Amino acid sequence: MKRLALALLLLATSVGAETPMTADQFDSYSRGKTFYFGSMGEPYGVEQYLDDRRVRWSFLDGQCVDGHWYEKNGMICFEYEASPDPGPQCWTFFQGAGGLVAQFQGDPSQTTLYEVQNADEPMTCLGPEVGV
Repeated sequence: MKRLALALLLLATSVGAETPMTADQFDSYSRGKTFYFGSMGEPYGVEQYLDDRRVRWSFLDGQCVDGHWYEKNGMICFEYEASPDPGPQCWTFFQGAGGLVAQFQGDPSQTTLYEVQNADEPMTCLGPEVGV
């Protein structure tokens, strides 16, 4: 785990020299894949990238929320249905040596996510909770 944290820290320091991905580059890299993200050496979430810039997100708890993404002011912005945080969540994405790196609002002092793994298989979502 310490090696992962060190690798992520080194990756974060190298991001500043890279060029942000365009919407077309991001779409080409992500479409049809499922990405597992980490932050500060810990698991953070998983997102599945579907056709037509649709997405499905989970904080790794089996509860999923659907949404879509679009480009605005050079950032990739996400809006999710039934989200507790309404409105866009905008990120600047870079393609680093280890995969995607995303900075919230393009600000390195904010949350930074790193691609830990990607897969072609869809993520697992639990069904809605059913009461008695």
